[in-house]
Amino acid sequence: MKFVDLDVQQGKIRPELERRFNAVLKHGQYIMGPEVGELEGRLAEFVNIKHCITCSSGTDGLLIALMALDVGPGDAIFTSTFTFIATAEVIALLGATPVFVDIDPRTYNIDPVKLREAIRNVKARGQLKAKGVIPVDLFGLPADYDSISSLATEYDLFIIEDAAQSFGAIYKGGKAGSLGHVGVTSFFPAKPLGCYGDGGSIFTKDGQLSEKMISIRVHGQGSHKYENVRVGLNGRLDTLQAAILLAKLEVFSEELEIRQGIAKSYSDGLNGIVEVPFIPEGLISAWAQYSIMTDRRQEVQANLGKQKIPTAIYYPTPLHRQPAFSYLGYREGDCPIAEATAGRILSLPMHPYLKDTEIAQIVEGVRKALLG
Repeated sequence: MKFVDLDVQQGKIRPELERRFNAVLKHGQYIMGPEVGELEGRLAEFVNIKHCITCSSGTDGLLIALMALDVGPGDAIFTSTFTFIATAEVIALLGATPVFVDIDPRTYNIDPVKLREAIRNVKARGQLKAKGVIPVDLFGLPADYDSISSLATEYDLFIIEDAAQSFGAIYKGGKAGSLGHVGVTSFFPAKPLGCYGDGGSIFTKDGQLSEKMISIRVHGQGSHKYENVRVGLNGRLDTLQAAILLAKLEVFSEELEIRQGIAKSYSDGLNGIVEVPFIPEGLISAWAQYSIMTDRRQEVQANLGKQKIPTAIYYPTPLHRQPAFSYLGYREGDCPIAEATAGRILSLPMHPYLKDTEIAQIVEGVRKALLG
């Protein structure tokens, strides 16, 4: 059994993959070929947003967005402590200061109450400018954008939605990627929509911001290749990766529906045995991960491991306790919910091609570990 099985999906879409590959090989435009523009149009339509800019990774997407918003030294950018380092390292790379905020104990997303406290603390100290917030849609579930947007308006902050795990999710009728001033997703292979390498995409309603990010994506390019109007980076998506994503888009909506059914089967079988994921009313998760909470994590992992059932821990060390951010001076206990969650959370296999028998085996493995 695999934690994420890409082989079954590849078998299903292989004719379309090969057709797309052959088209790229025929025209030979491996950088910014026609498939890139086609993909941007399809993604913008899916998210129901005007502007989509593909890029080389979700990390570069976040970096490009921050650069376009003129983030730099002296700026405070608020984000969740319970996520992958990419969300915060792009802030630090620009010389700005990541301000880590604790999470909601049920959704694992940034807690708006704690976010307000963090903003007030930064403003009271007066050493940094409170400039923006990067909420993370963890495990595929959108953050609380009503509350976050209210705070952003009150304190004049931009919102960059880190939708790396939530492409395909819905927040009160809005699509993930469209819920902030800018949205960024990742096409890392294990994501709900993934390519066969690195890739990402940026979304915005703002035409001027879009033009700026398009420029940054290609070395700050102006009207032609050798006019550079700003400092940028090499952040383009390869044409072959665009071709792969176009093939995968053909089955993506179907796969999202299947993920809902798998998550329901897990929750029906495990509710009352462990803490199962909580989905607020009006939200639909993309189910990038299915994560349970238990005080007996090692026992569950051991029992599943005996049956060759893989598991994963996202994330064993919150960002405020990572050595890379020790210079910020955070201490144990500063984000107690995230710290407690890191010690109890466990992710089970999740992909659209899990068989009913495999789901039943996983559920039974968890139950036996805890109930005997």
